[in-house]
Amino acid sequence: MTDLSAAHDAAVTDRDRLAGSAYSSDRDLAARQSLYWWQTPRYDLPGIVAEQLVDVHGRVVDVGCGNGKFIQRLREDRPDLALLGLDIAPGILAGVPGPVAVADATRLPLATESVHAALALHMLYHVPDIPQAVRELSRVVASDGLAIASTNSDRDKAELDDLWQRAAGDVLGTGRGPARISLSARFSLEKAPTFLEEEFGSVQTIELPGTITVHDFEPVIAHMASYRAWADQHDVPFDATIERARTILLDHIARHGAFEVTCLGGILVCRR
Repeated sequence: MTDLSAAHDAAVTDRDRLAGSAYSSDRDLAARQSLYWWQTPRYDLPGIVAEQLVDVHGRVVDVGCGNGKFIQRLREDRPDLALLGLDIAPGILAGVPGPVAVADATRLPLATESVHAALALHMLYHVPDIPQAVRELSRVVASDGLAIASTNSDRDKAELDDLWQRAAGDVLGTGRGPARISLSARFSLEKAPTFLEEEFGSVQTIELPGTITVHDFEPVIAHMASYRAWADQHDVPFDATIERARTILLDHIARHGAFEVTCLGGILVCRR
């Protein structure tokens, strides 16, 4: 691992940064989530998760529940379930329908085999010790229960990575600038099965490919700006790069009518 990637990993997993800045409210997470409004096909990710829980009854814990997008949907679709939301960031829990609690994924405050399903959706890449978090998911899930994780591919949103490097290069006067930080790289769709198979005998990957097409630069710029908590990791003036990206996008959309971003995410359904 290079010094740069080690620094990025440390920044992606730093609890103070996560709780105090990146997820102190749902502003930045909501900006990243909202970009998918322009994706084709448009996946109903909370609905897909709910479908996987059709045979689950009893208690479900959402570890790293963020702004409660999945909990809210499950409360509507599955009022029979006893839902618990956990997150390390107290601020982002403010709007999540309870019960919720502040907790660490590597030390879950739950008894062994006390839940029938555990969700870990787009969050395991933020955990410093991913194998320990997977062990905790396995410990708290009943023997006939399941765990559902989700993340993005290493190839996800390559056009945004390219846009960032073009903009950063223009700001620095270097041609192409340094890459932007990747949140999901430590637990990408390609790497996740290896982690999960250590504890679960069956890991089914459901890929969700799509294309985001925007005719206005704002959703893309809001998404890129949502990485502000990691601005110091980009080795380039963050605000200046965002503004340069805005100009590049304006020109691209004026020339081509739209800007397209190729997406690949997925969920992983884990059973014993």
